Amino acid sequence: MKTLARVIASLIDISDEEANVFMSFCYRKSFKKKSLISNEDKYIDEVYFIEKGILRVKITDLQGKEHTTHFAIENQFIADYNAFLTGEKSSYQLEALEDTEVIVMPRNAIEWGYQNMTEGQKLGRLIAEHYFVYLDTRIQRLYTLSPIEHYNLMSQIFPNIHNRVPQHMVASYLGITPIHLSRIKNNVRKT
Repeated sequence: MKTLARVIASLIDISDEEANVFMSFCYRKSFKKKSLISNEDKYIDEVYFIEKGILRVKITDLQGKEHTTHFAIENQFIADYNAFLTGEKSSYQLEALEDTEVIVMPRNAIEWGYQNMTEGQKLGRLIAEHYFVYLDTRIQRLYTLSPIEHYNLMSQIFPNIHNRVPQHMVASYLGITPIHLSRIKNNVRKT
């Protein structure tokens, strides 16, 4: 949990006492590769901090086809934030793509932080702002970047993603077919 404590301390001023109490609410959890961490139609009461592994956020359309909306890797926070904040059921599934270890921050830890940490509200705001900027930028780039530019940017955001994730999921994240992804990868190798 030291990594989570360091990340939090990099975002806000936090006393040792505040950190210790906050961490006492949190716990580690491991997930095997291909296991679902959360399902759609469930109420979300946890935020995860990834210590090791990679998670895929996916949604299923009306025809039953899965779409990858996001990947989360080490040292990142992940949850269905919309469902967590609104109290509505989730629309997404979180799936472990590798054996994954997370620190679970249950709702009572986060609420304690908001109410008792000197900069707890700031921490929540900064994490929410970061995620909003990520999602907004992702939407903009889907419409303003070429597929090869989007591919190169994804490779920067998620280093080594191609060796960690099945290519059909990478293609889904990029909004292209696996065949188109193969062509892009061949073009990148030639340059």
